[in-house]
Amino acid sequence: MNTTARPGVMTYVGKMHPLLPWGHQYLIKQLARRDVLARYKGSVLGLGWGLLFPLLILMAYTFVFRTVFKARWPGGGDSTSEFALQVFAGLVVFNLFSDLLNRAPRLILEQPNLVKRVVFPLEILPWVALCSGLFHASLGLIILLLAVMIVGPGLTPWALTAPLVFMAALPTLLGLAWLLSALGVFIRDISHAMGPAVTMLMFMSPVLYPAEALPSHMRGWLWLNPLTLPIENLRNVLLKNQPPHWEGLLVYTLVGLVFAYLAFRFFNRLRPAFSDEV
Repeated sequence: MNTTARPGVMTYVGKMHPLLPWGHQYLIKQLARRDVLARYKGSVLGLGWGLLFPLLILMAYTFVFRTVFKARWPGGGDSTSEFALQVFAGLVVFNLFSDLLNRAPRLILEQPNLVKRVVFPLEILPWVALCSGLFHASLGLIILLLAVMIVGPGLTPWALTAPLVFMAALPTLLGLAWLLSALGVFIRDISHAMGPAVTMLMFMSPVLYPAEALPSHMRGWLWLNPLTLPIENLRNVLLKNQPPHWEGLLVYTLVGLVFAYLAFRFFNRLRPAFSDEV
């Protein structure tokens, strides 16, 4: 692979492995770093918003459901802290998916200059968006771990497996990013529809309730939701002192790998027409 570099500009020539960005790690790291910093450029709190925003969302949901609707966590006690921790565990996973889903349809459209450069590896843009999302998810996870230690049941050795839950979701997230970013170039309505779709996805995912709260005849459909397994496993390892569902995570990862590979092939098939549409 030939690489030419000058200050502020990196140009890479070559093909990327479908699921592993060999040869582009440095470029992905730099673009992801720039993406994260650009979100908070000019703000007073800067990266502090990455910590404050999930806390504000958690406070809003806890107030509405606990204070207004008098809700309690199904199968749990009447503790507000327990309810908040269960919801926040779901939000950490959901926010990772929602961030990527909202951005994916515009990943190519927002980079017309890169699309015109034949040598730029456009296939790394979903990786950049994913790394940026993982950074914010890691901030949420840190807050959750601290909360579990302070007001929750405390951390157990199973908490060490929490990163595996996120790793299992990476192929699915990449596949969604490749698929939506390619389709978004030709079908602009996807970008506008994604907001309402993500809102619906939240209520169709076990974010504000556990999977066990649904009737048995509906529970099977819920497990087809790609958010269900990561959310439930994160709650298991952090809040229930239980091991993750290893077989479920393995199947989830394998299905995600197949989906990501097919989405990558689809992205590359449409890529030659990107420059005509952007």
